Amino acid sequence: MAGQSLLVSLLGGIALLLWSTRLVRTGIERAFGERLRRLIARATSNRAAACASGVVVATALQSSSAAAMLVASFAERKLILLAPALAVMLGADIGSTMVVQALAFDLKAFVPAMLIVGVGLFTWSKPAMWRNLGRALVGVALMILSLGMIISASLPLQSDWLLTLVLQRLEGQPILALVVAALVTWAIHSSVAMILLVMALTAAGSIGPLLALTLVLGANVGSGLIAFGMNMAAGLATRRIVLGNLLFRLAGALVAMACLPLLMPLLAHLGEGGRLVANAHTLFNLALALVFLPLTGIAARALESLLSEPRPLPGAIRIEHLDEGSLKTPAVALSGAAREVLRTAEIVEVMLREVILAFEPQGQERVAAIKTLDDQVDQAQEQVKLYLTRLTRGALSEADSRRAFDLILFSTNLEHVGDIIDKNLLELAAKRKRLGATFSDEGWRELQDMHARAVEHSRLAVTVFVTRDLDMARQLVRAKDDVRAVERAATESHLRRLREGAVASMETSSLHLDILRDLKRIIAHLTDVAYPILEASGELKGSRLAPTLTEPARAAS
Repeated sequence: MAGQSLLVSLLGGIALLLWSTRLVRTGIERAFGERLRRLIARATSNRAAACASGVVVATALQSSSAAAMLVASFAERKLILLAPALAVMLGADIGSTMVVQALAFDLKAFVPAMLIVGVGLFTWSKPAMWRNLGRALVGVALMILSLGMIISASLPLQSDWLLTLVLQRLEGQPILALVVAALVTWAIHSSVAMILLVMALTAAGSIGPLLALTLVLGANVGSGLIAFGMNMAAGLATRRIVLGNLLFRLAGALVAMACLPLLMPLLAHLGEGGRLVANAHTLFNLALALVFLPLTGIAARALESLLSEPRPLPGAIRIEHLDEGSLKTPAVALSGAAREVLRTAEIVEVMLREVILAFEPQGQERVAAIKTLDDQVDQAQEQVKLYLTRLTRGALSEADSRRAFDLILFSTNLEHVGDIIDKNLLELAAKRKRLGATFSDEGWRELQDMHARAVEHSRLAVTVFVTRDLDMARQLVRAKDDVRAVERAATESHLRRLREGAVASMETSSLHLDILRDLKRIIAHLTDVAYPILEASGELKGSRLAPTLTEPARAAS
């Protein structure tokens, strides 16, 4: 029973350590997440600055894996190149050791104050930043308490024959010890927690210095595995970053492990027990940065060759007109962006034309194809938006700035149309099939008519986008007003059938009204392309509101 009690205490300490580490990270992310993102975005001018930004971000978040997720979000949007991203990750590896350094000191005396201040901030502060700082402070206090629990539970285990046998086997098998530490770190998803656990076991005398340092190397490899595993299905840019970081750690760990027996006399000067573990952990990551930081450019080229761009699938959208070199010539850049937006509009028109078939008995085969097209629309819209954003950072004429804004606006509206088709209309089609419901003949004709108007509206919107013709812009807006009347008439007709007790109409009532609403929303988004043209000609009213009684008097005065 005593053995079981000790095991429960040890596992409880480890669980508290994992939870408190997460508590600190989420508190800092919520309090300073946007500031940390801006820091990474700005600090990519050179390798040293990128590395320093990684140190700051990982120190704040207490996790190099969390820093990797931030860097990956920039890489996917092409806001950071691969070489600076690798430099940021080398800095993040250093930053993740700072919390270990702090907790290597005996901070138990500060725990009560941390808990009082942390709970006070979280409970009574109104600003979200202070509440999240309180959350983080409570997390730090719990981390210190969890270390005490682990050390207390580990002391009696020194005499346990089974643990002694396992540790003796690991002492003589450094490769096995490294692999075990890497897998445990990956399993608990926290290298900081793993290093703190090794510190506690070392301080309790449960493991010797050589095994402790081998486990530290394994924890560093495991940290790279965490980010790699979390991003295996991510985009190519992200996978290159996390793979490069993992290879840096793995290469460094293997070299360091081979040299450990020779370096032990020198490493003894780093301290004893937990202090030795913390200092060795920091020294290893500093050495990684010193060795690999000058090689990030070479590593980036190697990773780009190893993970090359796949050949596009037949029918897949290719972003081929957004040339970075054209950003120096706004007219050329805007022309290329317009061509990509036009390509996106053509895809959306195909989606809109095909979606009505998904409501027919054999129409489910269309769903997968439409969803694939929506993914292409999302990708194109994101690339166009970021490309034009980079363009507007330079000196543009007022006309070019307005054109860039109009392109972003229309591209965004197209993306909204794609989302309505994918996430609303296709869901309604699936619901109709699941319920086995059938529209009345009159109701189905009304839906087909509304859909036909939406398709025609899409074609007219593309024409207005290409020609910027004032008469066609007026026609597009008038067509939207006509659709409002058609939608109202179709709704009234449907309600009449409900009053008459039509069974088919009663079964599909919510479906019918939702489809009408979504098609009307699609038409509204497409109409937005006409408003900049009408506004430029002075034909756009400022408001649909009727004038109040005081407005004539105000105008007269």
